[in-house]
Amino acid sequence: MTDVRSADPAVAATPAPGAGPESGRAGRGAGLRAGAGAALPAVGLLIALAVWWLTARLELIHPAALPPPGEVLTAFVDKPVQMLGHTWDTMLEILYGFALSVAAGVLLGLSLASSRTVERMFTPLLVAVNAVPKITLGPLLVVAFGWGQTPILTMVFLLCFFPIVLSTATGLTTTPADLAELVRSWNASRWQAFRKVRFPAALPQIFVGLKVAMPLAAIGAVIGEFQAGESGLGYVITQYAGVGDTATAWAAIMLVALVSILLYSALLLTERLALPWVRETTSSR
Repeated sequence: MTDVRSADPAVAATPAPGAGPESGRAGRGAGLRAGAGAALPAVGLLIALAVWWLTARLELIHPAALPPPGEVLTAFVDKPVQMLGHTWDTMLEILYGFALSVAAGVLLGLSLASSRTVERMFTPLLVAVNAVPKITLGPLLVVAFGWGQTPILTMVFLLCFFPIVLSTATGLTTTPADLAELVRSWNASRWQAFRKVRFPAALPQIFVGLKVAMPLAAIGAVIGEFQAGESGLGYVITQYAGVGDTATAWAAIMLVALVSILLYSALLLTERLALPWVRETTSSR
């Protein structure tokens, strides 16, 4: 029998692919880049806080209009339960209004993409509605719906609706030519083409509209609370700014920004989980 130990030592000593020092260095480099990327938002926040503190310290803006960051933090610490309760109310209004906008916007976008007649009929109307400054509609919404959540959700809906409709219609009408030709070669039905090709290909564009609409939802909720709110961060801003407590008003503004960042980040995570192939085929970042 042949002794297996007599095999060529050069072959036995050959390292496995990807097991060399270059691979280790590449892995460490990727880890460092990932850690640096995670730290960059914190660095940006520290820079913004430093600029804010310096501006307040030098009184480049009157302290009544822009209190120092320390006073804003103290205003939140003095009443955390109250502030968090209003934050929860505003976040729910953002989510409910955004969900309504997504449902209606995607459906209307589908209608515009499927029929030239519908597109020509409603596109000018959509553009006209979108061009109206939404804050001017606030008092009219209060007259129409009274106080409470209904006018606030309507304001969120009006701000978010148009970008979702536009992105959905654009995505469904710009299916890549090679995919469209592939569907025709299969002799697929319209439903099969929509389910297997057109809608999946449109999802990246739809998510662009969703990412545009999410911050607008926060703006709409705060504007609605200015006009018709009985709670929420917009209500806090108007009440405390009206009595000169601008530190608490700024604490509410910071909470609006924090809620917007969290919801936008959740949307980005949803996009990555739902469309993992997009990053692999369109970007190396």
